[in-house]
Amino acid sequence: MIDAHAHIEMFRGKAPEVVEESRKHLKAVVDSITEYRKFHVWKSWELLKPYFGFVQPTLGYAPNEARRGNWEKVKKVEAFIREHANEIVALGEIGLDFHYAKTEGERRSQREIFHHFLNLAVELNLPVVLHARDAEREVFEAIQRAGVRAYFHSYSGPKDLALEIAENGHIIGINTGIDFIPAVREVAEVLPLESIVVETDSPYMSPYRGEKNYPWNVEYAVRRIAEIRGLGFEEVERATERNAIKFFGLKI
Repeated sequence: MIDAHAHIEMFRGKAPEVVEESRKHLKAVVDSITEYRKFHVWKSWELLKPYFGFVQPTLGYAPNEARRGNWEKVKKVEAFIREHANEIVALGEIGLDFHYAKTEGERRSQREIFHHFLNLAVELNLPVVLHARDAEREVFEAIQRAGVRAYFHSYSGPKDLALEIAENGHIIGINTGIDFIPAVREVAEVLPLESIVVETDSPYMSPYRGEKNYPWNVEYAVRRIAEIRGLGFEEVERATERNAIKFFGLKI
């Protein structure tokens, strides 16, 4: 199995333990090293660097950081991405989150910074990892105009749009919240298997109430997709692995 989206750095001092336990269960973890609040990309990078190879890094700027409109920080993160462009498997996560960005000023900042990093992905010829909440259509139209390959992580938007996203060659992450987020289950029911990857978004989205999420819990998403679709566990496991390897160009 491959966890296509996690944040191991958010376990802080326990990150080495989480990596070592993940090795027992998974072939790889794609870690979305994202500028967000006190989690600075340069610090997260140094924490996870000893585990690169098993941990496959992306670099990005969270939309809920972008709503603050700190362009000094944007430029610093951009420089870091440029410095490590040949070491990452995608640019992200980036995107829009209108669930939390309520004011027009916050949404304007999100849009400007999202498009800034989307243009950087085009320049660097990198696929993008997208965070899109209550703004899925706008994000989809933006990546279509940009002509980039995209991964909609933890997608919880309309299933009709999910099918349109898949028809245009992008992939969608089904997370371990599949049993408590109805939209995730609805999308899992209808998407072509070749358009699905599985993810935990750990330490968030635990399938077990009151617990932190861990990368190896991605097995829960694989099992539930298989049950919902009437497929074998191994079939879903192989397909989601293959999709992640293809999208990110993983060498594992």
